[in-house]
Amino acid sequence: MTGIPFPNIDPVLIHLGPLAIRWYALAYIAGLLLGWRYILAMIDTPRLWAGSPSVTRLNIDDALLWAMAGVILGGRIGYVLVYDSVDYINNPLEIFAVWHGGMSFHGGAFGVLVGLALYARRNGVPLLALFDLASAAAPIGLFFGRIANFINSELWGRVTDAPWGIIFPNGGPEPRHPSQLYEAALEGIVLFIVLRILSHSFHALKRPGTIWGAFIAGYGCARVFVEFFRQPDIQLGYLYDGWLTMGMLLSLPMILVGLLIVWQAPRLEAWTTRKPAGNPAPKRK
Repeated sequence: MTGIPFPNIDPVLIHLGPLAIRWYALAYIAGLLLGWRYILAMIDTPRLWAGSPSVTRLNIDDALLWAMAGVILGGRIGYVLVYDSVDYINNPLEIFAVWHGGMSFHGGAFGVLVGLALYARRNGVPLLALFDLASAAAPIGLFFGRIANFINSELWGRVTDAPWGIIFPNGGPEPRHPSQLYEAALEGIVLFIVLRILSHSFHALKRPGTIWGAFIAGYGCARVFVEFFRQPDIQLGYLYDGWLTMGMLLSLPMILVGLLIVWQAPRLEAWTTRKPAGNPAPKRK
């Protein structure tokens, strides 16, 4: 089989003495900064909201730090626990070597939710509105992250005879699906457009929880589809019958959960904004 040679891209953009500036790190920075600017633009667009924006610019500036901590800690812990726990038990110091790769989207997403939930609870910010804004911007980070996976020649796809198959330098002599680019297109570009239409044409931000649920379900659909072309992690392989992967197993429930969140958005809003029980009733005069 013939294939397209992998482009000669150095994973390190530039060396500054002992410091190596990697495309992977820049992808995280670009995703967070562009996502932050996109969220601020949505806050400054009054027609997207039922009334005044329930989340302020200052809230977003502060919440960004919580989101950064959540995505890094959650992504790394998720990968260590789910994808390669045995190797990290034998080499515990490798857990901290994040520059070697090994980040789990599912763990990172959970970490962001925990970080934003803690921030919202501490500062009295509407939880679902914060989740909606973060979800609307998340595809931007996903796009850059998958492009960085491609540059790193990692998470490549299964062997293929398609004319666009790429011969990865660490993937053997056979051409493989560039599954990282499939994910960049579906999880990044397509999902961003879908959420943009929901927020700007169907005013989904006026129904808190809708964008969040749509993002979860949309990512689950995109990831399950791409898993049919992506090579499973070598330490896990296929979980069943040569097709079921850990990525599918973690993503299939996301579709159901996301659709449930969209359906139950009004109830979720009432539950997340209700006042704590035990508050004294106002006295009548």
